[in-house]
Amino acid sequence: MLGSGARAAKPSFVSYISPEEVHVKEPIEKEVNPHLLPGELLLCEASTVYKYIQEDGSNRGTYGKLVCTNFKIAFLDDSASDDNEPQFKNKIVGENDITLQCVDQIYGVYDEKKKLLSGQLRKYPEKLIIYCKDLRVFNFCLRYTKEEEVKRIVSGILHHSQTPKLLKRLFLFSYASAAPKTTDGRNQTVMFDTLEDWRDELERTKGNVKYKVVTTNEGYRVSEKLPLYFVVPICVSEESILKYEGRGIPIWCWSCHNGAALLKMSAFPKEQDDIASQTQKAFLDGIYKTISKPPYELLKMDDLSSSLPSLQDIQTAYTKFKQLFLIDNSTDFWATDVKWFSLLESTNWLEIIRRVLKKAIEVAECLERQQTNVLLIEESATDLCCVISSLVQVMMDSYSRTKSGFQSLIQKEWVIGGHGFLDRCNHLHKSDKEEAPVFLLLLNCVWQLVQQYPPAFEFTETYLTVLSDSLYVPIFSTFFFNSQHQKDTSASGESLKTQSGPFRFLTVWDWSVQFDPEAQAFLNNPFYAEKPKPDKSQRKTARFKHQRQLSLPLTQAKASMKRGFFREETDHLIKNILGKRIGKFINSSDELPNSFREFYDSWHSKPVDYHGLLLPRIDGPEIKVWAQRYLRWIPEAQLHGGGTIATTAKILDLMEEVQSLQEKMDEKRSQAVSGDVHSVPMLRNSARLSSLFPFALLQRQSIKPALPTSTWKDLEDEDDLVKRDDEFVDLSSDMS
Repeated sequence: MLGSGARAAKPSFVSYISPEEVHVKEPIEKEVNPHLLPGELLLCEASTVYKYIQEDGSNRGTYGKLVCTNFKIAFLDDSASDDNEPQFKNKIVGENDITLQCVDQIYGVYDEKKKLLSGQLRKYPEKLIIYCKDLRVFNFCLRYTKEEEVKRIVSGILHHSQTPKLLKRLFLFSYASAAPKTTDGRNQTVMFDTLEDWRDELERTKGNVKYKVVTTNEGYRVSEKLPLYFVVPICVSEESILKYEGRGIPIWCWSCHNGAALLKMSAFPKEQDDIASQTQKAFLDGIYKTISKPPYELLKMDDLSSSLPSLQDIQTAYTKFKQLFLIDNSTDFWATDVKWFSLLESTNWLEIIRRVLKKAIEVAECLERQQTNVLLIEESATDLCCVISSLVQVMMDSYSRTKSGFQSLIQKEWVIGGHGFLDRCNHLHKSDKEEAPVFLLLLNCVWQLVQQYPPAFEFTETYLTVLSDSLYVPIFSTFFFNSQHQKDTSASGESLKTQSGPFRFLTVWDWSVQFDPEAQAFLNNPFYAEKPKPDKSQRKTARFKHQRQLSLPLTQAKASMKRGFFREETDHLIKNILGKRIGKFINSSDELPNSFREFYDSWHSKPVDYHGLLLPRIDGPEIKVWAQRYLRWIPEAQLHGGGTIATTAKILDLMEEVQSLQEKMDEKRSQAVSGDVHSVPMLRNSARLSSLFPFALLQRQSIKPALPTSTWKDLEDEDDLVKRDDEFVDLSSDMS
């Protein structure tokens, strides 16, 4: 217990401590100081804090110092050395660092009971558990820490991570004031904050014949929610834009090669008096008639609020989904494994991803095959409109599948387009939880395409993972404002420290701020097909063994039950498969319009053009869990020396060998072989890698799952399971 300020026992430092040890010795006393960024201030700290390792149910861990700054919570390991540093290292956020914006919930443990912590505490916990938005879980024991230090560190962490704050109190502003001015490292990313950027995009997509860039909102005289510059049909007048602060105006997103365009519109509020409704209806009728005439012709309107899940549905589904991966220890992980399918289905997260992808395919069909303009309608046009418009462009425009093109797309549709990152991510902690994770939903959908068609993308899933992590790093302005107006007005304020003028915020697209060149290599896909090769295009998906199936079962579920791995769930699964509950995950031809199914099946029957239209596979088990993001902190989910990364390593070795032979045959290197083969030195020993690399390497000690004894009795031998799984895969291949 925490009592008079003396330690319960003066423990000594040992690398690992088992619960059976009775005597705790004195830790090695050495000064460990945090690395502080420009503008970062140390607020409170506590020594002799014990951090548990969540590999099993034991109390193993290591001693160190727990600190809280105005940027992060950090655990400084007494035993840390350069040898233990991860190879894929983030220069801003360390392995044991948690930015204040990344903290999700904090629990205290009192007499072995967990309690959610908030506000002022009357009693301070013996243990502190921090759940993070990137799904890390940190367990700290404060039993051997001085009482006054416990009070300061717990109160400090709660205050700075869980209480509402003003925008100017974000570390973003402190860093912008104190950091040295550097050159803009946005690379080839188009920021869409100038008139020229929009004109260039119109010219690139050949949309400048029917559409124009307007400057009506300069000075934000139309609306603070709209960007300074945007694109509308040529026939739309300035008076129409000004009338309802931009509502009811079709705003251009992108033009297809055949001239059809994707548009979005901010709808009028539904609850209004009759006179206002009639006036607005007449206004909309006039707009529709104007843009239905040549050269626009056909127009299909799609109200996303009625055709897609609501924001509340998305938030509820993700809240349930992420709980599957916030695992305290191995026992909890394996306890969920015996009912994995039903837990995954009950979250509805994969179904939402499937519905969003299906909607994007529907829009692509209208644009590509029917050559019809599509107008997406939403109340604010800054949430689901952003998701669908971005997905359509990724599917139809190969430029959006390059790294600079994808980053430019995020700038255009999300950052400048006015998505409320500040509110959706709850950066100011104005509520107890995040709002709908709409941007994360987009990244999940893009990941489905990346893992289905790797050669079509210049970036990797690791790129998407670190991009999702960057949502919570408050040194970049990209994801910390609700609109361009909010950023511009905030940036125009005087610098807190230097008083030398407006703030100069960093953009997240300068990856050199977070990663060294060697680490940045993992963001680039060495297998990216730079030039289309129709004669060699094949769409054969390799099969990899996983400890945990990452998609909902279709025919595979029968084999799983037959093997007995989910024996406790057999009856439940049979009911689902034979009944109608799981039917929503199986895209039968009866569910879909004939034109959609014809378009979908026709495209999938042909070889893939990696620089042309891409349609995701959305039937049943094709929608998978993004393993690298959601399972990377769970050692039991790793395949040691296996997974896609092991295949990548072997292919890179072969590419390097071929490249070396080619150089010997000809002084000029063949253009058919990528020149980035030498840029991934960490992949040389695939046996040292895990399937969740680069976020996890092979663990030093073997991992023995702490399954309950009763559960083990119900399971077959693991080798038998693997053998029978291989037999099933071979049988399935023969049947196909």
